[in-house]
Amino acid sequence: MAQAKIQAKMNDPPCSKFSRTLSMADRSVRLLESLDQLEMRVEALREAASAMEQEKECILEMIQSIQNSQEMRNICAGEKEELNLTANRLMGRTLSVEISVGTIRNSQQEDALRKATSIIDEIVKKLLDDMDGSRQQLLSLHAACVTEAAAVPINQKFQAIVISCALEDQKKIKRRLETLLRNVENAEKNIKIMDHQKLANGSQ
Repeated sequence: MAQAKIQAKMNDPPCSKFSRTLSMADRSVRLLESLDQLEMRVEALREAASAMEQEKECILEMIQSIQNSQEMRNICAGEKEELNLTANRLMGRTLSVEISVGTIRNSQQEDALRKATSIIDEIVKKLLDDMDGSRQQLLSLHAACVTEAAAVPINQKFQAIVISCALEDQKKIKRRLETLLRNVENAEKNIKIMDHQKLANGSQ
């Protein structure tokens, strides 16, 4: 009787641990593939949100540029008021769009971002008092953020700090410097135009 049971057991289909492991491995592979696909979608989502964030910054900068433009100064008060009302309405609607792309940082990257932000903020504080000197400093900081050869001296200390920042923060620092430099350039143009107008009026 016992012998018959042993023989029957031996004739059963094999169900080894090896077979179960293959089954679990297959499931694991499928789950990993799903996660890989989701990771691509997550990155695409972050890139899209980042692009929207940049578009928001660009729109705000363009609205401010129009408000401070020479064309705006050369129109009558009534039309200027109406245009400013429209610009402010667009500004408010743009600011109502909230986009936030968080960056995962370690303690070293947090510290580096804090230092980089502090350096830029200090220069911004001095912009009105020394626009030309501040512009040169901003150019030096921007040169530290680009790979191509710069036409101005590179701020080596700032470059070392930026390299220690997270990659997304490096891009944002570069964008902020580019925006500041454009604003300074526009401000200098407006000052020259206003100065030229004063001279022209004085000669009349």
